[in-house]
Amino acid sequence: MKTKITNIGSIVTWSEEDQKVLKLENTEILIDNEMISDIAEKVDGAEIEIDADRAMVTPGFVDSHTHPIFVGNRSNEFSMRVDGKSYKEIAEKGGGIISSIKGVRKASEDQLFEYGMDHLEIFLAHGTTTIEAKSGYGLDLESEIKSLRVIKKLNEESVLDVIPTFLGAHSFPPEYSDNHEGFVDLVCGEMIPAIASENLAKYCDVFCEDGYFTVNQSRRILETAKEFGIAPRLHADEFKDSGAAELAAEIGAVSADHLMAASEKGIKAMILSGVIATILPGTTLFLGMNKYVDGRKLIDSGCDVSLATDFNPGSCTIQSMPLIISLAVLYCGMTIEEAFKAATYTGAKSIGLKNRAGQIKSSCFADLLFWESENLNEIPYWMGSDRLISIMKRGKLLE
Repeated sequence: MKTKITNIGSIVTWSEEDQKVLKLENTEILIDNEMISDIAEKVDGAEIEIDADRAMVTPGFVDSHTHPIFVGNRSNEFSMRVDGKSYKEIAEKGGGIISSIKGVRKASEDQLFEYGMDHLEIFLAHGTTTIEAKSGYGLDLESEIKSLRVIKKLNEESVLDVIPTFLGAHSFPPEYSDNHEGFVDLVCGEMIPAIASENLAKYCDVFCEDGYFTVNQSRRILETAKEFGIAPRLHADEFKDSGAAELAAEIGAVSADHLMAASEKGIKAMILSGVIATILPGTTLFLGMNKYVDGRKLIDSGCDVSLATDFNPGSCTIQSMPLIISLAVLYCGMTIEEAFKAATYTGAKSIGLKNRAGQIKSSCFADLLFWESENLNEIPYWMGSDRLISIMKRGKLLE
């Protein structure tokens, strides 16, 4: 079944071919089932016609770093931070990542799926049509597999495309608090082989940070994942320069994320190795920190930059990519066009979908947002008040 979209105010998309954001006017879009098949002044051969009512049309957002598999919330920790406690202090008191373990371990797959589906509906309401989703709140074999099975089911049954990442090395669980190497043995010797045998993860991530996984431990985990056909990505240098950016380059990671404390040496190594820098300004805001990643410097140095929410229960509950774009242009030195590219095209590139999502062009999924806006500037301008009219996912206009 072919559908055409007419009466479009403008089409705004990053163009890989032209290496710039294009604004196309007096143009129609032809969709063949799930895919865009033609973009032209007039398209023919459609059985269904959709009137865009002069809306601005953009690609759906791609959120390339999320942690949506958890139960409940950690608003008590938010209150502690408001009262002056640091993220590290909260973790030392049993909060942080560890506090989410109990709920995930106790929850059934059905319960985790129900919570996850609720989270995905909020992403979609803000125009996100594709996400990367991490495990990492189970931290034992059974719970990590359970979490990844839930992610697989969400991909199959939700509207969004959900790309799975194994993050068993998110922290050390209480039972391994005095045996960190033993936990690394578990991740490498049991978790990764079991996950690979069920084909549950496209990527493997590690929280490489002072107080979490060392560079050597992270290297061992990611090398093991690569042996099993699972591509590496990395939480890198969020609070302190731990050498994680250099490791990302050495290991051939697709993306290194956070990077607030990454060194110039690490960034240069990433650029030479083609590692995408995924920056997460929502986390900086949510944690009440003042040091945002210098996106301007990254881009001017030649680094590919993507934007993501880092949605999780402890350090960032933001699910709106328009708000993330606002933060990137206000505090990370990025232009609106650069932030838009980072939230669409580069995000898709970082999860292996650059020719399927994040652009409006032939051969891409018809993941489209219809805006009550005249130009791209309005997306970050209406901060926290999205001007979305409607959303299309894989050629289907959603209610």
